[in-house]
Amino acid sequence: MRITGGQVFDLNHGFVSRDLCTNGKLIAAASGDGSTLDAAGCYVIPGLVDVHFHGCVGEDFSDATPDGLQKIADYELSQGVTYLCPAGMTLPEDQLTAICRNTAAHRAKHSGGAEVVGVHLEGPFLCTAKKGAQNADYLHDPDIPMLKRLQDAAEGCVRLVTVAPEQPGAMEFIQAAVNMGITVSVGHTVADYDTAKAAFEAGASHATHLYNGMPGLHHRLPAVIGAAYEVPSVQPELICDGVHIHGAVVRLTFGLFGAERMVLISDSLRATGMPDGEYPFGGQMIEVHGNRATILGHPETLAGSVTSLMGCLRQAVAFGIPLADAVRACTYNPAQSIGIDGRAGSLDVGKEASIVLLDQKDLAIKGIVFQGQQV
Repeated sequence: MRITGGQVFDLNHGFVSRDLCTNGKLIAAASGDGSTLDAAGCYVIPGLVDVHFHGCVGEDFSDATPDGLQKIADYELSQGVTYLCPAGMTLPEDQLTAICRNTAAHRAKHSGGAEVVGVHLEGPFLCTAKKGAQNADYLHDPDIPMLKRLQDAAEGCVRLVTVAPEQPGAMEFIQAAVNMGITVSVGHTVADYDTAKAAFEAGASHATHLYNGMPGLHHRLPAVIGAAYEVPSVQPELICDGVHIHGAVVRLTFGLFGAERMVLISDSLRATGMPDGEYPFGGQMIEVHGNRATILGHPETLAGSVTSLMGCLRQAVAFGIPLADAVRACTYNPAQSIGIDGRAGSLDVGKEASIVLLDQKDLAIKGIVFQGQQV
């Protein structure tokens, strides 16, 4: 396939006018089958990569049902999100085990939709004070044998784990997780600067939804945000749904960390793509009004977003982030953060041909190619 007439995203040069070719599942130097896809008036970008979301269209990853995970994968692909690393909530170990097994079984089926590349264990290794929408009844100190059991249940596809580094045993846990090939993220934490810095120096290389679920950046108490800034390998997540983070802070954070480090996430809930109302979430109930989701009865406690990652990309651009930077933060950077950048996240020759065409006027999706096939 030859995709012609579009402005093609280039990791080093922004958008360039050129053709993009595919051959089977891969991006190639020349077209493999002679077919042509007209991309005139479109930006041509890699398929998006969401490393932190919980569900959509009435389904939650933590329910661990085969049909639910398939519906999630199908919807996300329709939104231009081609690679998924969904997040499990703070739940009992038996339910976390079910989540991991369901993911492994889904991956073995190759049943369509976006590819579920792994599991993000957002809980249970968090602190009570910053649990947010997580259920405090199931919080657990960092536990290396438990993590190994969950990784076994997932058949090796736990790719990301969030931990509060001030919890007992956290530093040893971080080192063990990294040795298991798992990216460690600091989040849902009250860690001070020194503790967070020690966690990053121990191997943590990610920060879970920066600003949310952690102390703020204070000029005498830099905490997690200040520590993350000082360690160049750390990639901070940002929920750019227009609710969790003010636009000025989105711009400030991109300027502070640089576009090459930022990871946009949706943190989306089962209510994404659904009408306003009340929905279950992690053993609790949430209520949704417009694009705002809160714990039922606690309107001050945000519970995740109801915006897809593509919606977050558009919101970032509306906030003034250059399109190329927003695209990178939704594609290459998250792919890099979980170790799939060798095959996804950019449009280089040899990468998988997962491609989205966006209208240059309003960034509406005009076409999707997933692993070489038009959707």
